[in-house]
Amino acid sequence: MATISEVEPLWSVQDVSTYLGIPVHTIYAWRGAGTGPPGRRIGKRLRYRPEDVRAWVAALPTEVVA
Repeated sequence: MATISEVEPLWSVQDVSTYLGIPVHTIYAWRGAGTGPPGRRIGKRLRYRPEDVRAWVAALPTEVVA
């Protein structure tokens, strides 16, 4: 079993924004549309598991849109 020091902390909306290189408001828009990475409410805060965000990115289509 992993110890607390071995577990990657949850990401904030700002962390996800930085990781993806997109504006915070886009994260909220995607969440509202149900198209972004899965997030969870922890009290009043929205948090993301890093592995969920990475899996969401990996599952995106790779074709080039012209």
